[in-house]
Amino acid sequence: MTAGSDRQHRARQRTRLPLEAVEADLRRAVAGEVRFDPGSRAAYSTDASNYRALPLGVVVPRTPEDAEAALAVCREHDMPVLSRGGGTSLAGQCCNAAVVLDWSKYCHRVTELDAEARTVVAEPGIALDALNTELGPYDLMVGPKPATHVSCTIGGMIGNNSCGSTAQAYGKMADSVRRLEVLTYDGTRMWVGPGMAGLTDPLRTGLRDLTERHAGDIRRAYPRIPRRVSGYNLDALLPEHGSDAATLLVGSESTLVTVLRAELDLVPVPAATALVVLGFPDVFAAADAVPEVLEHHPAALEGLDERLVRLEHSRHLAEQAIRRLPDGHAWLMVQFDGDSPDEADRAAHRMIRAVTHHAGVSATLVDEPEREAELWAAREAGLGATAYPPGGRETHEGWEDAAVPPERLGDYLRDFERLLKVFDYESSSLYGHFGQGCVHTRIPFDLRTADGITRYREFVTRSAHLVTDYGGSLSGEHGDGQSRAELLRIMFGDTVVEAFGELKHLFDPYNRMNPGKIVQPRPLDGDLRQGVNYRPWEPATHFAFPDDGFRFSHAANRCVGVGKCRGESGGVMCPSYRATREEQHSTRGRARLLFEMLEGDVITEGWRSTEVRDALDLCLACKGCRSDCPVDVDMATYKAEFLSHHYHLRPRPMAHYSMGWIPLWARLAAPAAPVVNALTHAPGLRRVIARVGGVDPRRQLPRFARTRFTETFTGSDGLAAAPHGRVLLWPDTFTNNFEPGIAQAAAEVLAAAGFHVEIPDRTVCCGLTWISTGQLPTARRILRRTLRILEPALRESVPVVVLEPSCAAVFRSDLPELLHGDEDAHRLAGQTRTLAELLAERAPDWSPPRISGSAVVQPHCHHHAILHFDRDRELLTATGAEVDVLDAGCCGLAGNFGFERGHYEVSVACAEDALLPALRARSADSLVVADGFSCRTQIRDLLPDVRPRHAAELLAAAIRVSERAAP
Repeated sequence: MTAGSDRQHRARQRTRLPLEAVEADLRRAVAGEVRFDPGSRAAYSTDASNYRALPLGVVVPRTPEDAEAALAVCREHDMPVLSRGGGTSLAGQCCNAAVVLDWSKYCHRVTELDAEARTVVAEPGIALDALNTELGPYDLMVGPKPATHVSCTIGGMIGNNSCGSTAQAYGKMADSVRRLEVLTYDGTRMWVGPGMAGLTDPLRTGLRDLTERHAGDIRRAYPRIPRRVSGYNLDALLPEHGSDAATLLVGSESTLVTVLRAELDLVPVPAATALVVLGFPDVFAAADAVPEVLEHHPAALEGLDERLVRLEHSRHLAEQAIRRLPDGHAWLMVQFDGDSPDEADRAAHRMIRAVTHHAGVSATLVDEPEREAELWAAREAGLGATAYPPGGRETHEGWEDAAVPPERLGDYLRDFERLLKVFDYESSSLYGHFGQGCVHTRIPFDLRTADGITRYREFVTRSAHLVTDYGGSLSGEHGDGQSRAELLRIMFGDTVVEAFGELKHLFDPYNRMNPGKIVQPRPLDGDLRQGVNYRPWEPATHFAFPDDGFRFSHAANRCVGVGKCRGESGGVMCPSYRATREEQHSTRGRARLLFEMLEGDVITEGWRSTEVRDALDLCLACKGCRSDCPVDVDMATYKAEFLSHHYHLRPRPMAHYSMGWIPLWARLAAPAAPVVNALTHAPGLRRVIARVGGVDPRRQLPRFARTRFTETFTGSDGLAAAPHGRVLLWPDTFTNNFEPGIAQAAAEVLAAAGFHVEIPDRTVCCGLTWISTGQLPTARRILRRTLRILEPALRESVPVVVLEPSCAAVFRSDLPELLHGDEDAHRLAGQTRTLAELLAERAPDWSPPRISGSAVVQPHCHHHAILHFDRDRELLTATGAEVDVLDAGCCGLAGNFGFERGHYEVSVACAEDALLPALRARSADSLVVADGFSCRTQIRDLLPDVRPRHAAELLAAAIRVSERAAP
């Protein structure tokens, strides 16, 4: 027994000190962040699995040495420890009643890179996509690429032995690891590698003894298939496999060691790729074709069935990709890599000729990078599409990644389908890494009743026997965790499972490293996030939540934990996480807190919870998650609902009165706009007004227009002169009171396109600012008044053109959910159009004016999430301009968010993430287009030399030029 183990053993004999003492000692020892508060514990209570376990506390180390210090404190107090990366595990590996080490916030440095040797040394918290971005200039990458590549960390990939679609060419993570710097619970720190290099003498001796005694059993029990992830890698200790200690530790799920750094082999980025999609009559025929396709040595071979495609189509996921699928009811995606496009295409054509002579097989070759990316996105969207099938029951992990020999895949799938029918389950879909015999699916297990849970246990037990009979592995990708560890005896037999226990004892004799996983596992039907005791609080709400069965508890439990909100680039979700890299500021983290609020175990104050309030405080309400989240979590709506109840009959932050009531203040200020502007921009007085209003004094307050659009609009030509009929132009608060020229420009464009333009005859408002600040009863009253004013237009189906994207999003999304069942609310949602949508639908024969030069376009977040930008892109492109639509995420201002005191730094950080660098890099003569008032305000505030304009202004200006040039 080592000295560290002896100290730990003595600690076990003492009465455990309170957690307060552990927290205090950690704060003294650790330079990073130490959190034992209810909010932090709630945010880490689960992963992407069915399980839930409140951690004892959370430590966010700044360096590997910081983690070493934290583990020393935990050892002294006999606290169990769990290392966590992206927290996307599907088998329950990343939730435990332990002290969680979250590596992902700070420990994401590349410490060595040898491009010539194709190796890299990195800390465990770096995300795969982020690391590959750093490797991009050297045309190198990490081989394995799981579907969660935007958020999964290198440490997590090592802990799980991750694979992904590229494993067809590059193998599992174990095939990429050269050496690991690890820390055992007793404090031993070492670099380990091939030949048991770096191990202490006791560990080396113990491993050799274990191998000698169990070599025969290991050789017999381990299936010889490409996707065996279940169990410890004891086969790596065999002499024929190099007695590799690093490979042994890969996939050990934080149960043996904590990984401090990793040295990885890299692979060249393929110079060219070609993607073939093969269509088959059914998924079984597709699986039967796998061996023949494998003869052509593809770099990736993925399968998907018709059910997945139907689900993605119904949820409007990857629709362009779906339209490009060849005829069939199941498909294989076959990728070939080459040193040139011709080489990749030739390999693809050889395979097509060999396979398509079979009856019922069709093929499409896709060699355009954009189209390939769309199809891969469709494949990677599988989990999101299958989690909540429309009209069906919610599905769960539990048997979602078994693997068999690829040559037996077709027969296995037929037997598996028969087993599903025996239990009256219907798989939401069968898809996955068919080239390696690994199949993903989610099944509608009933995990809320005793009978349903018993049935779940019976099913996975039968499934374990089935896959073992086929010579397969319980897990081909996601690991054992708690879902499958209890079943390992079926796959490996008693002797090898006992060897797992011996291995665990060598590295962690007192079972303090992620206990209850792999060895001495907790029951697969224990610790369920739902379970027979699941009875969340079901509060009355203002929003209806129709997509969640009209239940807020279902909405709060919608997140399945895949962590796409933790991505560092692309899309809109989640800007506050990108700024802070903090789990509680991700969509997933906030969803976890809301779930725990309804559970009431750790967050006990319900709507009054300060932990939930603080987590939601940095939510920009950008609605990016509404479109970018695989399962459509809508945190902006959840935030508004929470704030409404949290501040019910209580004083609100001053910004809720100043910014939340801006439509009223604008109406009152309009008659005296010059005086108001002078007061709000006077050097000394401006800061006082800002502070009183809860506004950050570094913000410039918007200037009111001298005259509003509604005061100057005179109408367009008579209806008879308008071939495309009537249109109601919505005078939103921001356009009408601050930038009325935009509305005037839109009226000119609509008139030129053949519309008769009208405006409401009274002051109207969409209630946006009241919604975003959670003043929902007021918002409902305003929206009902708006519906009364618009009643004539609604009765006659007059299109309502809304220029401000956030206001249009209210009508299309928030309105029918706040006033669910009000037919006029649903009518307005159906009649609301952006300018581009109206022109495309009602005036398809109209040609937009020519615009020379280039334009850089920043889509508003709500436009991206609710309205979608395709029509706007098409309209701008039709002008002849060279259009660059940025994928730069949120501008960071987000309505009232960026103005509020305490948000300035995060607001600016969001803008600096991608938007401002892109604008600085544009050519000097490029136009900047931003339809959102927030986007334009943020750009003007942070880049004073840039003059962003609404698309309507560009079109109107071009129309005027063309009219002047006309003879």
